[in-house]
Amino acid sequence: MASWTYPQLSIDDTKLGKAVVKDAPVSIRDLYNVCKAIRGMKVKEARDFLDRVLKHQEALPFWRYSHGSSHRSNISSKWGIKNGRYPVKAIKYVLKALDNAEANAVSKGLDPDSLKIIHIAAHKSFTLKRFMPRAFGRATAKYRRTSHIEVIVGEV
Repeated sequence: MASWTYPQLSIDDTKLGKAVVKDAPVSIRDLYNVCKAIRGMKVKEARDFLDRVLKHQEALPFWRYSHGSSHRSNISSKWGIKNGRYPVKAIKYVLKALDNAEANAVSKGLDPDSLKIIHIAAHKSFTLKRFMPRAFGRATAKYRRTSHIEVIVGEV
């Protein structure tokens, strides 16, 4: 198994909250866009934005892997692009990682209202290859993609 560590930042570890979700059954394509959208936001602001996307009140912009997804009228003009989606499953796992990072920061004595997302990234994990039987003795491959999510938050 490959070794893994958090990225080395120039900030003291006592002022950071860290969390990682390993082998989440979510496509890296959705996680990439979710992470890019909330990178640099305050934790409370990011959580509010992701809750609006979960309720389909605002679309999450898709910079990459959009594959011709349609333009959304409820996407904010601050993103600069019009195509977006509602990646519900990916958002649930990112919220889980955010909650864990915030809890880690609070346990270190940091103020939860002033936490900002310093680093968030999604990495590709293993792919489960399964086969679905088809007619006339054939089979179709089905791929279950998994991903890792890492979050680092710090006080502003």
